[in-house]
Amino acid sequence: MTATTEAPLSTKRRKSTSARQNLFGWMFVGPFAIIFLAMLVLPIGYALYLSLFQKSLIGGTRFVLFGNYVKAFSDPSFLDGVWFVITFSLVLIPLQMAVSLAIALILDIIVTRFARFSRLMIFMPYAIPTVIGALMWGFLYSDTFGPLAELFGTFGAQAPDFLSRNLIFYGLLNIVTWQWAGYYMIILYAALQGIDPTLYEAARIDGASQWQIVWRIKIPMVAPALLLILVFALIGTLQFFNEPKILQDLAAGSIPNDFTPNMYAYQQAFSLANYNYGATISFALGAVVFICVYIFLFATRKRGSIFS
Repeated sequence: MTATTEAPLSTKRRKSTSARQNLFGWMFVGPFAIIFLAMLVLPIGYALYLSLFQKSLIGGTRFVLFGNYVKAFSDPSFLDGVWFVITFSLVLIPLQMAVSLAIALILDIIVTRFARFSRLMIFMPYAIPTVIGALMWGFLYSDTFGPLAELFGTFGAQAPDFLSRNLIFYGLLNIVTWQWAGYYMIILYAALQGIDPTLYEAARIDGASQWQIVWRIKIPMVAPALLLILVFALIGTLQFFNEPKILQDLAAGSIPNDFTPNMYAYQQAFSLANYNYGATISFALGAVVFICVYIFLFATRKRGSIFS
């Protein structure tokens, strides 16, 4: 067999092998792609379609294009909810970051069996379902039969009502911090474990104290992990829903149906059967989340580092 006949045969074999590999690849990806399209892409597309229409008793369903979005961004209930979650984020995220970073730094120094047990216990709240965690804190906050009320009652004092309108902000702040600080701590602890120990040895030889090592080496080295956590926390907090919705019945009027944008969308869609406007609120909130995250990422990119 000559070289001219061997070349086409070799090319055909390569094409056949590549085609089989592509087929096997699509066979593995195909089931996930079908579920992804059916359970995520199509529902989002249908919700976007609903947001472009308006349903009324007299005129029926009519196409309004962006009319619902104009209404949403002039709706006091939606705007007040957006302002609340933004304010909540400005307080919650720095608090979560400070707590999780402090715990991660302490556990990074301690190398005993107690440190392993501590990591597990601090991470444990994240493993507890949100519903159970919120109900548990609702019981603890109760001003009538909760342990907090009994503790203060022992000394003849009245326990603070964290489910009241004046303190519900701080009650929710405590719940979310308790639930997520352990998760963020694990991310930061893993980043700390990835730092080369020789950097610490070199710093000690130069006379650096433990405090200087923390501020000059550890915190700057885990800056990418901190940035990742900040983005996750910002997105999650702007979509705040589970905890206030679960505590709504226990809070005795402190948490209205438009407390957060997601709760307002839920009320419009499932309580008032106004699916079109509920879908609009959801996409309007998505636009707010996108803008906030983009501004944050743009600001940190311009600076080069969140600590510079």
